[in-house]
Amino acid sequence: MNERYQRGWAALSALAPDKAQAVQDALADIAPDMGRFVVEFGYGDIFTRPGLAPELRQTATIAALTALGNAAPQLAFHIEAGLTAGLTPEAIVEIIYITTVFAGFPAGLNALACARQVFAAKAVTVTPPAAHAPDETDRRRRGLAALDASSRQAGQHVLDALADIAPDMADFILDFSYGDVISRNVLPPAHKEIAMIAAAAARGTMAPQLAVHIKAARQVGVSREQIVETLVQMAAYAGFPAALNALATARTALGEDASGGRGA
Repeated sequence: MNERYQRGWAALSALAPDKAQAVQDALADIAPDMGRFVVEFGYGDIFTRPGLAPELRQTATIAALTALGNAAPQLAFHIEAGLTAGLTPEAIVEIIYITTVFAGFPAGLNALACARQVFAAKAVTVTPPAAHAPDETDRRRRGLAALDASSRQAGQHVLDALADIAPDMADFILDFSYGDVISRNVLPPAHKEIAMIAAAAARGTMAPQLAVHIKAARQVGVSREQIVETLVQMAAYAGFPAALNALATARTALGEDASGGRGA
């Protein structure tokens, strides 16, 4: 019970009071050191770092595990931990919606199945927000407005970049990704960008999109420290290569932001 373990155990127990010991017990017969690593490194070294509030750490973790699509037990654990950290069930569903844009519908649907099980076990009720009106013109307006709020009038650039090969994809990005999903008002803009950064970093194959959303996060007031902490957290959930590659992308994106950005 070294200091790292004690610090991590206190954090894990506060976040998941009913599950902390179960994590250790499940590994005791085959890999007890893995249980110790989870507590010492995952929680003692990473989770307790300053710079990112528990609610935002759980936002990032739920997004990352949804995007990975291969960690249902851990996703269920962190959905429950997200509730403990202060996320509403509606916010958790919105994180999954946002991540679906990056990881696809199978990943989103599977994550919602996990969320349904956790909410049922905790007797939590979800109150879905009112849906957008099904007006195609309004979808484009919402999409352009949402994109402009974070990416400096980038809508025309999106259209131009795909005009020669897949103009319909540009429409899908503006109308669906931004108009239908990202423009929703359940999550604050900072939470949305933290979720998108975590999803892109965890997948490990989205450096251009990760750079876009690092800059967008700065535009909506996410600090450099919060962005870096989100990526450091990915070491525990997506592995060191994914975190290191994401940090390399962040170094460039934040450097460009420093030369002309207006984020906090």
